[in-house]
Amino acid sequence: MAKLLILSLLVLASSLVASAVSVEYCNKKANYVVSVNSVDIIPNPVIRGENAIFNISASTDKSITGGKLTIDVKYFFFNVDHETHDLCEETSCPATGNFAIAHQQVLPGYTPPGSYTITMKMEDSNGKELTCISFGFSIGFVADS
Repeated sequence: MAKLLILSLLVLASSLVASAVSVEYCNKKANYVVSVNSVDIIPNPVIRGENAIFNISASTDKSITGGKLTIDVKYFFFNVDHETHDLCEETSCPATGNFAIAHQQVLPGYTPPGSYTITMKMEDSNGKELTCISFGFSIGFVADS
């Protein structure tokens, strides 16, 4: 009974800090192999100096056995970060049907508060673009020391 209560409290707490964001495809006319269903950011707004989790719910009718995830971050119109990750380190490979990508990052305490835009591009191991999305997120004004 105590375990059920703890689990219920954890689910309730996570629902208070997770927030789905509006997602746009980079090319609205493209027929991407991977469809993105939702993006959740925990916490939202992101807190400087603490772990931020970007959960992407996606689906495909192909079997994705490898590739890369490229992340570009803009602060207003300025590029402030560019990262490339092995896709199979961000999700379980082979990815097929419904799958999730979970990217975690700690933003330094000196990161300016405000609105940011992320562009995430997923490519297969041959360099073919599987999907490309863009979404905004905010960094709060409060940071722990």
